[in-house]
Amino acid sequence: MADSKRTRIGLIGCGFYAQNHLHAWADLHAEGADLVAVCDLDPIKAEAAGKKFGVKVYREAETMFAHEKIDLVDITTQMKSHKTLAALAAKNGIGAIVQKPFAPNWTDCIEIVETAEHYGTWLAVHENFRFATGMRRVRTVIDSGAIGQPNWARLSFRTGYDVFKGQPYLAEERRLVILDVGIHVLDLARFFLGEVKHLSCETQKRLPHVKGEDTATIMMRHETGAVSIVEATYATRKIPDAFPETLLEIEGSEGAIVVGRGDKMQVTTQGISFEEQIGSPLLSWTSRPWHNSQEAVLHTNRHMLQRFRSGQVADTSGIDNLKTYALVEAAYQAHESGMAVKPPQWHPKG
Repeated sequence: MADSKRTRIGLIGCGFYAQNHLHAWADLHAEGADLVAVCDLDPIKAEAAGKKFGVKVYREAETMFAHEKIDLVDITTQMKSHKTLAALAAKNGIGAIVQKPFAPNWTDCIEIVETAEHYGTWLAVHENFRFATGMRRVRTVIDSGAIGQPNWARLSFRTGYDVFKGQPYLAEERRLVILDVGIHVLDLARFFLGEVKHLSCETQKRLPHVKGEDTATIMMRHETGAVSIVEATYATRKIPDAFPETLLEIEGSEGAIVVGRGDKMQVTTQGISFEEQIGSPLLSWTSRPWHNSQEAVLHTNRHMLQRFRSGQVADTSGIDNLKTYALVEAAYQAHESGMAVKPPQWHPKG
């Protein structure tokens, strides 16, 4: 746990998306965060980040932990390294934020959680979609009761944008669109409609150069009785392309919410409709069309920092994120079996 004045932050992984994390931590300096060191196996990436943000540079996480007094580490590496790095942090008594996806598989996710539980260290998953300005506004409308009890929803992330240019390793993943971006949308479904009773899933492979599924359609029955449809694809050919927006419709007993292109939200409540722009403002380091996602990193990091400093559990704690990852696992199982599947559950030891 950090002291009451400053929280010393280390970051592991200085790649493509990690740049947003670095900027976010710099912005949070006034709120108690001190980014003190970065680490990457690629010395060029590590040195560039260290120079840009004025912090120490390491190639090995173990060396960084040995030489720096780190309170909280932000792990922004590819998922295959998460279990090892999270365990190293836990053994050193360091709190950890793990980038989504939590890990390549359900078993590894459980091991990460149980290791943190064993050592009594703070653990969270950097699931940023639910912290986006627009998605928080949708949740506020739901919580206000304006649409009554939500009972049906469609949440969609459909794009043909070349995500493989910035992250070429994705083309080699056997688990692709569900685990890469579908997991974000599944988490939003939980965030808006609650936990899931069972789900069905169909996947498709429409892009010739990828090894995993590039399209997924998932239908879920929530414990409240609500039904939701989650769509994710990297293979659409629509013009204009909605990238990187999440579009959604949520219907309730008293009204509805529709979020369309251009961050426009339309709310119908008791027969009256109004519109509102819910996009994120541009920051000094954000740019269109990424700005909503980039600002969401700042909001996520702020939430993590506040909860860590106060000794509270994050909304997207390791334990909570198991419930989102369980939907990913169930989706792949449902596709393979052709049947509805109940999400797996984690049962704490002892």
